[in-house]
Amino acid sequence: MQDFQKQFLSYVTENNILRFGKFTLKSGRQSPYFFNAGLFNTGAALGFLGSCYAQAIENAAPDFDIIFGPAYKGIPLASAASIAFWQDFKQDIPWCFNRKEAKDHGEGGNIVGSPLENRVLVIDDVITAGTAIRETMEIISAAGATAAGVVVALDRQEKGNTELSAIQEIEKEFSIPVISIINLQQIIDYLEQEQDETLGAYLESMKAYQSQYGI
Repeated sequence: MQDFQKQFLSYVTENNILRFGKFTLKSGRQSPYFFNAGLFNTGAALGFLGSCYAQAIENAAPDFDIIFGPAYKGIPLASAASIAFWQDFKQDIPWCFNRKEAKDHGEGGNIVGSPLENRVLVIDDVITAGTAIRETMEIISAAGATAAGVVVALDRQEKGNTELSAIQEIEKEFSIPVISIINLQQIIDYLEQEQDETLGAYLESMKAYQSQYGI
């Protein structure tokens, strides 16, 4: 595990962005943990998250030309990552996002920011069923651009409707990498390494969940 990933896990557990307990997911599954990226809701928190996205992308080194943030949750994530690339790596990366409804006045269209063209790296918080990402791929294709990959904060590494996870299905369907800041196995490793009694109390339920639903 990289240092930035350890820092990320420390931050999200201390700030209750990553919580442990009993949570009912949209799928109906009872999960022992819940990740709420919406709680990166201050300038400092969003700046930290942007730096983690930039570091994860820098480590994975995908070939891309522009960052795209799908409306609505992806918009602040893409902007934060673009700012972090400049601050941390002195790389001036263009970015853009889409409107939910096309604008019929001014410059028009449904893309705001840099032109959506060439190799596009999509930034979002999580991939659950993959529906939103597939819609994003249609937007990229309609613009005549090419998807270069997707970056998410968390890879839950659990089965979807098949033996593959939603992320693996996206990778297979579109032949692109999906990069994550952290994944389920790294959360479990963190709980083991920290030797914190409060966090350690959830270790067995996390392992049980991984055993039942993990890929």
